[in-house]
Amino acid sequence: MSATTDKATAVPVQGGIWKQTRTFEPAVRLLFLNQLTINLGFYMLMPFLAAHLAGGLGMAAWAVGLVLGARNLSQQGMFLVGGALADRLGFKPLIVAGCALRTVGFGALAFAQSLPWLIAASLATGLAGALFNPAVRAYLAAEAGEERRVQAFALFNAYYQAGILLGPLVGVALTGVSFRLTCGVAALLFAGLTLVQLRHLPVRHKAAEAAEATPAPEATPAPDGEAARGQFRTVLSNRTFWLFSLAMTGSYVLSFQVYLALPLAADGTAATTALFVVSALVALAGQLRITAWCGARLSRERCLVLGLGLMGAAFLVPAALGRPLVALLLCAAVLAVANAVLYPYEMDTVVALSRGRWVATHYGLYNTVCGIGITLGNLGTGVLLDATGWSAAPWLVLCAVGLGCAAAMAALARGGRLAERPAAAVRQSAEEESPTRAG
Repeated sequence: MSATTDKATAVPVQGGIWKQTRTFEPAVRLLFLNQLTINLGFYMLMPFLAAHLAGGLGMAAWAVGLVLGARNLSQQGMFLVGGALADRLGFKPLIVAGCALRTVGFGALAFAQSLPWLIAASLATGLAGALFNPAVRAYLAAEAGEERRVQAFALFNAYYQAGILLGPLVGVALTGVSFRLTCGVAALLFAGLTLVQLRHLPVRHKAAEAAEATPAPEATPAPDGEAARGQFRTVLSNRTFWLFSLAMTGSYVLSFQVYLALPLAADGTAATTALFVVSALVALAGQLRITAWCGARLSRERCLVLGLGLMGAAFLVPAALGRPLVALLLCAAVLAVANAVLYPYEMDTVVALSRGRWVATHYGLYNTVCGIGITLGNLGTGVLLDATGWSAAPWLVLCAVGLGCAAAMAALARGGRLAERPAAAVRQSAEEESPTRAG
């Protein structure tokens, strides 16, 4: 029986973020730095782009929405392609290419003034995310190994949240001088990240290395047309993975309410900033402790059910107390705790359900499904808020979404669908599928 069916994958927590980071290999530490820098650069620029387009360039609201939507569309729409390319060409080339492309995109935003150039720059920044996002996660899963995958993703989320916290603070200072300066600094960060990874991120060549480290092979050689069709057929026919992705989509809809329903309810820049700060600080302070607690007491499946249930329960607070800031902050804090419970085991489950085959492609499809869910969920939330106002109804509907997803995940767990296949079988499939790899 897999360790994950009794207790979640072992998470030996001793010390804080930096001490635990040092216990990993240099490649994993570089991936942590990668995500911190990616979010620092992204969040120092993107929250201020709309104001620059509307105020600095005098663009109409529809044009601002088009530019912002182009980035989201190119990123969400190309995640599957980015993941598939990472599995075929190797993780490192896609990570480096994505960072280089975002360097170009952010640099272009500094100088673009016409709508076509702004859309092109926005498309480039989105496509960049689609290239490196699945590759980074698949590389991290492969390098960390089965036993430390959960701990690695817990640390990864801590660095992720640190970037979200620091980015807007840096962006406020830079944009106070000029938005062009913000774009330039963000582009330089990605340029530096590109060079560091090009020079220091290891390239792994043999399938045997992946089999020893983790049941997730890094990449396969570029296949012919039939093999490429087989790659997509393998991923798209993974019924359990589809069910898991659909159940988890609700968590993304709910966690996104920190950017939609809660700021609208807070109705003020200072209150909105407080929501973001509380959310990030709870994740930073609690991620490792929460993962350690869950790992010592709960199976991976129960962690997923608990996290989804907590997300739904978070919205009972504003449903009961209304819109005072303390209620909204408490809701954001509970959402952050729920996300800290979910994220490491969510990422671990993606690898487990892929059975070590086409891991980056699975991550790409997962991101695409969740991205579509966020779009539809936000549309539904907006319609609900317009129809009901700030009554308890929208909060109760969001609560029901979380509890419904928790019930769906519990049903998957009871059926044994989330159990991880024995590592020996996964290694065998890895060796059959990927005799050589390029990083």
